[in-house]
Amino acid sequence: MGFLKNIFSLFRRRADVQQLPTGTVTVDRHGHIVTSTVSSAYPNSLLQTIGRDVLELFREARGAEMPLAEVSLHFGSLRITARELRGGAIIFLFPQTALLPTPTIPRL
Repeated sequence: MGFLKNIFSLFRRRADVQQLPTGTVTVDRHGHIVTSTVSSAYPNSLLQTIGRDVLELFREARGAEMPLAEVSLHFGSLRITARELRGGAIIFLFPQTALLPTPTIPRL
């Protein structure tokens, strides 16, 4: 739950209306940004916080003997998908709008 509180608290600090981040962020095992395709309008501190929280989520899952290779978080207007990469992670940020519905994968 700490992960969600951190994410939402970062967005609550600003009273301005902004577009949600779109793109990918790759972080190393320490949470430092290696590459990013997210607009430079978003502060690196926000992206690093997301990266560190995702890495913490993977570590906690591993500690609970439930290792994750991928995690997908769906918020009302933002979807975050992350894949573990040998200690680091690649994080995909997708804003969800009425024009871009969440893709559904048919289940067999």
